[in-house]
Amino acid sequence: MYKAEQLFRLSAFSESPHGGNPAGVWIGEQLPDAETMQRIAAEVGYSETAFIAPGTGAERQIRYYSPLAEVSFCGHATIASGVVLAKASGAGTYRLHTSVGEVTLETEERDGKGFAKLTSVATEQRPIPAARLAQYLDVIGWHSDELDMSLPAIFAFAGAWHLVLACQSQSRLDNLAYDFNRLQTLMLEDGLATLQLIWREHSGLYHSRNPFPVGGVVEDPATGAAAAALGGYLRDHGLIKAPMQFEIQQGVRMGRPSQLNVSVPVTGGVSVTGTAVELAGD
Repeated sequence: MYKAEQLFRLSAFSESPHGGNPAGVWIGEQLPDAETMQRIAAEVGYSETAFIAPGTGAERQIRYYSPLAEVSFCGHATIASGVVLAKASGAGTYRLHTSVGEVTLETEERDGKGFAKLTSVATEQRPIPAARLAQYLDVIGWHSDELDMSLPAIFAFAGAWHLVLACQSQSRLDNLAYDFNRLQTLMLEDGLATLQLIWREHSGLYHSRNPFPVGGVVEDPATGAAAAALGGYLRDHGLIKAPMQFEIQQGVRMGRPSQLNVSVPVTGGVSVTGTAVELAGD
């Protein structure tokens, strides 16, 4: 059974508790059973809670739970975990063993603030059939002529699967409304974590909104796993020249602005860097 002092609450990808994406971080000597982790995640109520064991050492197991189900990989909870680990055990590099492979987590302090950089597992993509794409567009109320065809729609993976949909204008991205239950059904059928809806302002700056109905959340204000998946997609399909860095701004329309810094190497996993700030307990 976990102890209250082992459960931390932080907001990732922001220096302010009023921005970023809240996450729970549980640390103990061994992972609780699945039922207990699910219950704790539901009690915490954030989009994800990370569970880490053992309590010391550079190599740790980590699992992620939304209020509704286990998630294969979660970027913002990993960044929050890095800030907690650095404070509790010292800055440095941690190797996290997730259900989909090893994720490297580099931690440091800058000007009294904790920062973490995760490097994802290898990236993958798969095409989306035209008929399936039409179903997604119908659910979110987008039209095909609003898509940015220089960034074709695709399923992208960097620890979890996401559907990347790029639009041509900020106004299209700003106007988000969808049928929660219909989108949840489609995403469960395709094994997706979020939809990554993006608008590219320029090569170094993307704006993103991420519906997350499979986790019981209408919209995620910062999605590190999707950021890594986007970086892998852009590189693997020759849409950027790696190595390259870019920024993602997310959560702005929700009133929880978030900044995700993505570093895309020539090969291998993609890195996402951010900070996290502690939140008061509920």
